[in-house]
Amino acid sequence: MPYLLLIVEDAESRRSRPKAEGQQAYRRMADFAKGLRSRGLLLANDSLRTEAVRIQARNGKRLVVDGPFAESKEMVGGFFLIDCATRDEAIAIAGECPATEWAIVEVREIGPCWEGTD
Repeated sequence: MPYLLLIVEDAESRRSRPKAEGQQAYRRMADFAKGLRSRGLLLANDSLRTEAVRIQARNGKRLVVDGPFAESKEMVGGFFLIDCATRDEAIAIAGECPATEWAIVEVREIGPCWEGTD
């Protein structure tokens, strides 16, 4: 069963982190990914940059807004897409993630966003 581990972090903390500390955090996350891969659990992972664009369409009009977004204190800094047997296993794996020390690791099951009734 696939789960997405979202790394939700304070946007300012990434920008203000000293270079050596950021490099160490990145290495720890890369090692975490290698460990998941060696266990046969990792489907995909990557870091996300702080720049973003928001797009929405309403009443036939498209609105594109470039970030950064002043009202947003948090950002999704990266993700791990894993495949494991149960939700409890996904939660346990998330608990092993080094990012739990400086961010929130959100566990989301992959599945349809809407299930109709027949």
